[in-house]
Amino acid sequence: MDTLLSSYNYTLPKECIATKPIHPKEAAKLLVFNRKNCSITHSTFKDFASFLPKNTLLVFNNTKVLPARIYGKKILQNSKKDSTQGGAKIEALFHKELDKNRYLMQFKGRLKIGSIIAFGRVYARILSQNIGIGFKEAEFFTLQENEEIPLSCNDFFTFLEHNGRIPLPPYIKRNATIADKEDYQSVFARHIGAIAAPTASLHFSKESYASLKAHFNTAEITLHIGAGTFIGVSTENILEHKMHTESFFIPQDSATKIKDAKHITAIGTTATRTIEAYARSEAFKEGKALNGECDLFLHPQNPPKATHALLTNFHLPKTTLLMLVASFIGLEQTLSLYKEAIANNYRFYSYGDGMLIL
Repeated sequence: MDTLLSSYNYTLPKECIATKPIHPKEAAKLLVFNRKNCSITHSTFKDFASFLPKNTLLVFNNTKVLPARIYGKKILQNSKKDSTQGGAKIEALFHKELDKNRYLMQFKGRLKIGSIIAFGRVYARILSQNIGIGFKEAEFFTLQENEEIPLSCNDFFTFLEHNGRIPLPPYIKRNATIADKEDYQSVFARHIGAIAAPTASLHFSKESYASLKAHFNTAEITLHIGAGTFIGVSTENILEHKMHTESFFIPQDSATKIKDAKHITAIGTTATRTIEAYARSEAFKEGKALNGECDLFLHPQNPPKATHALLTNFHLPKTTLLMLVASFIGLEQTLSLYKEAIANNYRFYSYGDGMLIL
């Protein structure tokens, strides 16, 4: 039952989908489920800290969301000096750095290998197609006296910062606004590279985050949320699903804390996956720092080994995120709690309310 994709489906009324965040952040609802006695408490994030064990290590994902969506137009092969030529509009979404000036991108528009797209004074060339889950590899450059100058990684990210838009999830049926640049970013975001926010982290203000650091042991890790975030599971047997990879880094201070912790609370699914990938590594045995690519798929048949509690939002049906929640409490209990949340008018998805599993 818990390996069948169809078992992870549920019906969500449209009015339960949050399209904007709650202000103040601490006013968001919080469903607390205690596994020891199967109790359910309805609260708000104002009281989040009061539910936590005093000895827990709080682990936060400090990735920073890029304004990763850019708009340009396809140009004629011999008209790079004049990007006004051509005219076919192209929408592009950055997903991941692959190598030096090689980026995994998603494009809307008809393009082939060798096609050039102008984004103002920055150009992209398609290098290959259909990588993994239907994306393309591209390089970026500028022109100086008709000579191509490759864009460095720092210059590319700076270009996105100044010209891109925040890539809101596809179920938010509106254009990104200036407010989203702040709302769709955690207050402790510091390492740029994600195309989606670790949404459980969006519930904390600067004040509440500072209070948690003052009263609990905390650690930060980095996992850059990438292409697979919006990709659903397509195999009916979820064990046949091939998980996407995302770059992560665990610094030495955090590695030591995770290795020594008696109790760990993961702030979000991405923090959970990073902790669990680390717990399954050789570096964990010696408490060493680690960076790499995470493709860990947590589900009821592959439960967490090192994470004891989870703070998370409410996720889409038939997704690996929902399956990760079920890895903590089982499929039946997960669906039961989702029904409870719907009945109590909780707001779902990225800008929605949260659930704490103890």
